[in-house]
Amino acid sequence: SKSHQAQFCKTTEKTMKFSTLAATILSSVATFTNAEGVTSLTAENYASLTDGKMVFIKFFAPWCGHCKKMAADWEKLAADWEGSEVGLIAEVDCTSEAKGDLCSDNGVNGFPTIKYGDPLELEDYEGGRGYEQLAEFAKENLKPFCSPSNLDLCDEEEKATIAKLQGMSVEELTQAIDAVDKELEEAEEQAEESIEKLQEEYEKIMHELEEKIKSAKKKYNYGTMKSIYMQKEKADGAKEEL
Repeated sequence: SKSHQAQFCKTTEKTMKFSTLAATILSSVATFTNAEGVTSLTAENYASLTDGKMVFIKFFAPWCGHCKKMAADWEKLAADWEGSEVGLIAEVDCTSEAKGDLCSDNGVNGFPTIKYGDPLELEDYEGGRGYEQLAEFAKENLKPFCSPSNLDLCDEEEKATIAKLQGMSVEELTQAIDAVDKELEEAEEQAEESIEKLQEEYEKIMHELEEKIKSAKKKYNYGTMKSIYMQKEKADGAKEEL
């Protein structure tokens, strides 16, 4: 809901770029859990820890008040899902250098930002921040899905796509990923250019509006007219008091 969306601390990050299924194939195994029992994701361990699982991730900053407020409920939720082979409750510290591009790539521009789903195609969570609401959402949404680790859940077309990617070399995958990244960057640049043009058009419209207002006020002696009106109104009020 909009009320929940408003409950975050502002920051600045670039918009989401692209993640690919091939990244999972290239991953290596690593683990890290913080003192509160919540899995901490970094650029280095993201692929390996999320491989084959649906995820529920909190992107936060240690100084953020809203993040601190929901910390206990998030820790409780993480404990519920500890050891699950299906779902993962985790968090990313967006102030840590270890985060790499996780926050910017996922369009995080406020804290806490909560996302869920396929770790390579995260979606925004817009529900409540309390434990009961989080737990119910996790129960309904953190379910097995098709991936290289869950081929039994894939249809024939999906299996063919995965097999094709697995048959590619690291160099071929890198080239394929770079090609898509380039296309997305170009799309981003085009969008930014369009926004700039809209901004210029907006400024032009506002300038024309200001000029029309000035012209109308001057044409009809608007300032003098209002001044005389206020004088007469004041005079009439004084007469009524007498």
